[in-house]
Formats: sequence, structure tokens, C-alpha cells
Amino acid sequence: MKIKRILVSQPRPDSEKSPYFELAEKNNVKIDFRPFSHVEGVPCKDFRKQRIDILTHTAVIFNSKTAIDHFFRMCGELRIIVPDTMKYFCISESVAFYLQKYIIYRKRKIFFGAGTINDLVEIVNRHGEEKYLLPFSDLPHEELTELLDKHGIQYERAILYHNVSCDLSDFSVINYDLLVFFSPSGIKSLMKNFPEFQQNDIKIGSFGTATAKAVIDAGLRLDLQAPRPEAPSMIMALDMFIREQNKNCKK
Repeated sequence: MKIKRILVSQPRPDSEKSPYFELAEKNNVKIDFRPFSHVEGVPCKDFRKQRIDILTHTAVIFNSKTAIDHFFRMCGELRIIVPDTMKYFCISESVAFYLQKYIIYRKRKIFFGAGTINDLVEIVNRHGEEKYLLPFSDLPHEELTELLDKHGIQYERAILYHNVSCDLSDFSVINYDLLVFFSPSGIKSLMKNFPEFQQNDIKIGSFGTATAKAVIDAGLRLDLQAPRPEAPSMIMALDMFIREQNKNCKK
């Protein structure tokens, strides 16, 4: 089936210069945006029940900008002043730069990987003497925690936010040729909102291994996965997939 309409399960980009719009024009496809889930912060009183002392940690691992937001939100609500000696380990350069929203970037010890869990853990492992805090959502992150455990990294997981399914009752996914997901919570929302969903010819794409696993665990067919060596971004993966799919449909 030729790819003509794509649904990206994220908010519409603010800038018209987004690569998604360039991708749509280049491949003559229509791309719609609709968040399938949203984030809600864990209340301060619920966080206290986890009995976590943030200041006993010497470093923080961030796998997303959302984790950064809720780490500093919680510190603010608890009236904790994060010491200048705190070290930050981020999954990518863009996530690391996002720290500038909360700290003076050039005066802190910040490390970042190339965008993959393996790369992040490799950097963390070089600093195995640190005591790490791992801000997370309530969804499982087996790949990251399993790798940290494998390397004997000392860390404590802090649940700081929840991923909540959006109400999609005014919406239908069967009008699309390709659905693109970026988190397990998106797949959870799909199955919650559309319990009778039949994939049939609809293609499903995912970003990240956890999302790919969620697709498969839901009994769905995974047609497109990113990142991968030849397509480190979802934009690149989509471009390659659309061109290949539409080329084959012409034969």
C-alpha cells in the first residue's frame, strides 16, 4: 500500500521550518500530528513516599528533556538547592544543552552520549564511582536499568512523572497509512482508545527499543524502527521508508 497519510503521535511542531514539513513536501505525503499521551508530574507528597534523598547522590542520569524538567521541578518544590558539584549524564547533546534552562551550563560537569542507551551507559560506566539518581516515569525502562545493573552501576530510580493516555474519542486512526510512535505510552494509549483496532495494511513505526518492544508486546506488526545505523533519526528513517514503500507500489 502506498504511503499517503502519516500520523505522528506528537504535538505539531511550532516552527514551520520543522523537518517534518520538508519531509511531507519532498515525498508528497500528508503528515498530521496528534499527541497520544501527556505527562503529569508526581506530586511532592507522593515523591516523599519513595524515601529518596536527592542530595545523597553525586550525579543524575537524564534520558529525556522531560526528566530534566521534573527533576528540577521536584527540587524546587522540596526547596532543594542542587550543589554545583552535581554531575549530569545525558543521552544526547540536545538533552544536555536543555540543562541551560536550569543551570549555568559552562560551570557544570556535563557528559552526553550520541543518542543511544548503550552509548549513555558506556559514558556512565567510565564514572562508576558516582552515586547516580535516575529520574523516570512510571513506565518500565528495562533496557537502561538492565545495562546499568550489568555494569554494576550504583543508582536509585526516582519516579517523578506519569505518562497519561489522551482522550482520542473524537479521532480515528484507520484513515492513516502509517502511525509513528515515540514511547510505550503512545502504544498503551492506542490500545486503550481503540480496543478493537485491527492493523491490517496500516504500517507502524517506532523510535527507540522500548517503543518497538511495546508495539510487539501489543500484538502489532512493527514495520519501521529507528534509530538504526543508516537512519539515526526518525526523519531519516521515514524518508527512506516512504520512498522504498512508494517505489515498490509503483511496480
